[in-house]
Amino acid sequence: MRILIDGYNLLHASDVFPSDNVPPTLEQARLALLDFLVENLPPKQLPRTVVVFDAVGAPPGLPREVNHRGLAVHFARRGRTADELLEELIAAESDPRNLLVVSSDHRLQRAARQAGAKFSDSQAWWRETRTRERTMSTIAPADRKPTMKVDNPFPSGYADE
Repeated sequence: MRILIDGYNLLHASDVFPSDNVPPTLEQARLALLDFLVENLPPKQLPRTVVVFDAVGAPPGLPREVNHRGLAVHFARRGRTADELLEELIAAESDPRNLLVVSSDHRLQRAARQAGAKFSDSQAWWRETRTRERTMSTIAPADRKPTMKVDNPFPSGYADE
C-alpha cells in the first residue's frame, strides 16, 4: 500500500519535537517528524510513502523533492499548497484502492474517498503508530519472533494484504 501524508497536518497531531530544551524551529520539528516516520514505518513501506509539506518555512534553495533516509518528501511550490499537491498525487494514483491518505483535512479525505482511496485522520494514525512503536519497544529483541509481522502502519482495517 502506498501512503500519502499531509506533513504539517500530521506534525500538528504529533508529539514529536526535538528533545533539547530550546523551542523547536519549524525545520527541527519537520526533521523530528521525518525521523520518527523513518524509524517507525516498516522498511519496505518507506519507498512507498510520500510526505508533503507546504513550501512556507522551507529552507531557502530546498529542492521540490528530497529523500530523507529513504522517505520521499515533497514541498509544494510557492503559490501552491500541500493540499493541492496531495490532490494531484491522489488523482494521478494508478491504483487508488491501494492508497492511504493520512490527513485530518476534510477536503483531502473527500478527494481520497472520491478516488476510491482509503484515508485516516492524522491523530488516529499517529496514535496507532505511536502505540505500535511503544508496544514493540517493550518487547525485548530476544523475545521477538523472527516471523513476527509488524509491518502494518495503518489503523485497523487498512491492512496491506
